[in-house]
Amino acid sequence: QVQLVESGGGLVQAGGSLRLSCAASGRTLSTYVMGWFRQAPGMEREFVTAITGNGGRTEYAESVKGRFTVSRDNAKNTVYLQMNNLKPEDTAVYYCAAHRTWFRLVTLRQSDYWGQGTQVTVSS
Repeated sequence: QVQLVESGGGLVQAGGSLRLSCAASGRTLSTYVMGWFRQAPGMEREFVTAITGNGGRTEYAESVKGRFTVSRDNAKNTVYLQMNNLKPEDTAVYYCAAHRTWFRLVTLRQSDYWGQGTQVTVSS
């Protein structure tokens, strides 16, 4: 079965950087859309970014444009989220997601596969 495992979260000062990784196992996801969502306490899960199977198209939430960069290495079956200039409002649990179609993941905010989440805490 497919498993997504996130890593790289932690505590960082505002203005700092973190790089999250999401490693997939169980099958090759090179043709899948991969995405990142986040959820802060008391808040609904929020779309952060997505990337197509070949990496040719990306989408970002307005709140992270210019600061976050999503990428993938299909040889490693892994997707990354580089987060720069972090702000306290970025504090959340970050979840990796994978789905067959761009429309469902990006527009409908749905996915078949989810990681367990990794905590990102940004202090002021």
